[in-house]
Parts: sequence; structure tokens; C-alpha cells
Amino acid sequence: MLNEDEDVFDSVTWESPSATGYDVNDHSTPSGPGFIQSTVEGNDDPLQPKWEGYLITAVRDPVKELAETKDAYVSYLVSAKTNLPIFSTPNPTSRRRFQDFVFLREHLVRDFPACVVPALPDKHRLEYLTGDRFSPEFMERRRLDLHRFLERIARHPILQRSTLLRAFFESTEWHVYMHQHVAHPPSQEPSAGLIDNISDTLLNAFSKVRKPDERFLVMRENVDKFEEGLVATERLYTRVRNRSSDGNPESGEDLTADYHDLAVAVQGLGFLESGITDPLNHLSNTLLEFSALQRHLTQTTTDPLLTHLHSLLQYSHANRAVLKLRDQKQLDFEELSDYLSGVTAERDRLSAIIKGHAGSSGLGLGAYLKDRVDALRGMDDDRSRVEKMKKLDTKIKELQDAVTTAHETSDAFNDATLREQTIFQYSKEAEMKDILGDLADGQIEFYKAAMEEWDRVIPIIQRIRVDV
Repeated sequence: MLNEDEDVFDSVTWESPSATGYDVNDHSTPSGPGFIQSTVEGNDDPLQPKWEGYLITAVRDPVKELAETKDAYVSYLVSAKTNLPIFSTPNPTSRRRFQDFVFLREHLVRDFPACVVPALPDKHRLEYLTGDRFSPEFMERRRLDLHRFLERIARHPILQRSTLLRAFFESTEWHVYMHQHVAHPPSQEPSAGLIDNISDTLLNAFSKVRKPDERFLVMRENVDKFEEGLVATERLYTRVRNRSSDGNPESGEDLTADYHDLAVAVQGLGFLESGITDPLNHLSNTLLEFSALQRHLTQTTTDPLLTHLHSLLQYSHANRAVLKLRDQKQLDFEELSDYLSGVTAERDRLSAIIKGHAGSSGLGLGAYLKDRVDALRGMDDDRSRVEKMKKLDTKIKELQDAVTTAHETSDAFNDATLREQTIFQYSKEAEMKDILGDLADGQIEFYKAAMEEWDRVIPIIQRIRVDV
């Protein structure tokens, strides 16, 4: 675990990135965002993330446990290859179920509030509900989602060194560790102080930062544009999928079914034209193969693309949540500062009245009305004012400490958020490279196979003699 007195912002003595590797069985030197070998060289910018090593993760081999009982569930083999000193072995492995992943994410979010913790696949998504949760297709989809979740954590220079993540991969008594982690979190929960007591009154979800930082406005704008692009791309490829292989011939937009129907029609024509039956049968078979290729392209390229795009969109939402939390920290500071100014003005007003330098006149209508109310309550005497000033002095001291703490927290979140955006950018670039690379490979494979099929049948069709 982290030390009891360790602040979440202290765990940012990282090294600059250098690389990406994904196969845990690959013994070549990892290279790419999130995988670093050297901790000596690198940039000294405190706002740049620094990695201490690499962590390459994999989720494989889904197995149905307690198969014949009502408590049946699926477990997954999680494995890793790492040179991080926090791990006791370079190749940890264990079996975990989906609820273990849920626990991991929830407590990483709690333990590292300034970090972008990726989202898990929704347990109640419609496509999961409509299918058998123990079917091979469902388990493979879930495995890929969980694999991507751990991959994103492994790229993060703070999260990859979490003791909770280490236990997730290494612990043979995971359930015991979970209970211990809940009972003794890595950082002490701060006790409710003045800032907690007044924040519920002062702060609300509708408040806006009065002095926005231009850097974070640009970040939010970039996130908006990125998510708009993802949504538009997802919508476009959903339309492509529906038109190419939606599994519903009655829709009239299933291109795969259309090629299949055309193949049947050509085959029927061959029965009528006895002289060219063989060439038409070859053409029919080619159309059937092309239909199968279309279906294969949908299953191996388009569907995974849509799943990855949706997952990346959820990851971006987690990044947006960190930006929103940063705004809340700044808002805490601004509201507390205003509250301190109001209390200080009230103390100064009472001090002026006691010293006879000013009455309620000249201090505004609010001060005048307050004096009249105090007079009606029998509090219009110097002794009550002195007692009230003492209380205000105490409150001012507490508020000054709270404002200082809020300012330090806001600054720390500012720095952490800047680092997080750099980390998210590295991860986003790596994933976009994977997405576009897989899309290109799938399209190349499809068109290459299609060309081979048509190259075989074209000479046969050309040999058909047409007598005029």
C-alpha cells in the first residue's frame, strides 16, 4: 500500500515516455507511450509525466466457474510482464471475475481522484442483456473490453504503480486483500473540517468558475471536438454495418443478403441456360464467397471497430470528469475566498463601531438593517460586539487556513490535470493508431481476398461464346 501520509499528488516522480508493447509473450524491448526503460535521461519539466518502467497486460482464457449452479460466473486469466520494482515477479498472473475489475476501478478512482481512470464495460448494456452471458461471443466481447481496460491502466505512470493493481495481479488471497483495502485505504480520509461544513451551503453544481484558466478551456474544447468526432465516426460505421450486414434481409439494406440472393438467382439461370451452366455456377459460387467475405469483414473489422470507438468515448468521458473536478477545486477556492472576505468585512464593521470611528451609516443599507435588528434583540452594546468579534476572529483564522488549503489543492489539481492530459494524449494516440491500423488491415484482407475470387472467375466468364 501507499504510505499513510502519502498524498495522491506525491506519486508523480515519473520519467518521460518511450514506448508501446502489447504481447505479454513478446520478449523484445517494449517501446511506445507508457513503457520506459531509462529513468536517468528525460525531461525535467515537472508538468510532464515520468514513467519508472513498463507494464504489459493481457486478459485471456475466459472460463465458466460453478457451471451447474445459480452462482455461475466467468473468470479471466489476467497476466502481465513488467520491470516495475513494485511488483514481486516480472510475470504475475491470476484469475479474476468481472466484479474484481469493478472493485479495482472503483477504488482506483477513490484513491487517485486526479487520475483519469478508464471506464469498464457497462454490465447492463443492451447487447449483453439480449444474449447469453455465458455464450462464447459474449465472453469474448467482455474479455476484449477488460483487456483494453487493463491496457489503459498499464499505460498510466501512477496507476501502473498502484499497490492495489499489484495485488490484483499477484495476490492469492484477493478477497482478503479487498477487505483490508476497504478497512485501511492507502491515504487517510480527511476529517470533516470547515471547508466540508460550509461547502454544501456555498457550492452547488450550477456554479461556474469566475476566473477560468485559458489552458483548461482549450483542453475542454479539444475534448469536445474529439468526442464529437468519435460520435460521428461511430454513427457512420453503424450505418455502414447496417447496410452491409445487418442480419435482417427484410430491411432491404443488407448487402450481404443481396449478394447471396444474386448468387441463387445466377445459379437458377444456369439451369435454364444449358450451354453456360458451368460458368454461371462458378459465378454463383464467387458471389457466395463474396457475400461470406462481406460478413467476415463485418464480424472481424467493423464490429470490433464500433466496440473500440464506444470504449474510447467512455474513456474520454472519464477524462472530462477529471477536468470537471479540477474546476470544482478552483470553485471551492473562489467561494471560500469570497466567504472569508464577507466575514472579514463584518469584523471590520464591528471594530469601527466599537472604536467610534463609524456607525452603521456609511456602511451600507445591509449594515444599517443589521444594527437595527441587533438593537431590537438587546445586543446593541459594546460587550456583545466584542464577543462577536472574538468569534469572528476565530472563524477568520479557520477560514484563512481553509482558503490556504483550498488554494494549494487547486494548484495541485492544476498541475496534476496538465500531466493527466499529456498521459491521455499518449494513450489516445496509441489507441487511434491501433483502431486505424486494424481497420486498414481488415479492409486490405477483404479486398485482397475479393480480388482473388474475382480473378479466378473472370477468365471463366470471358470464355462464354456469344453468337450474334
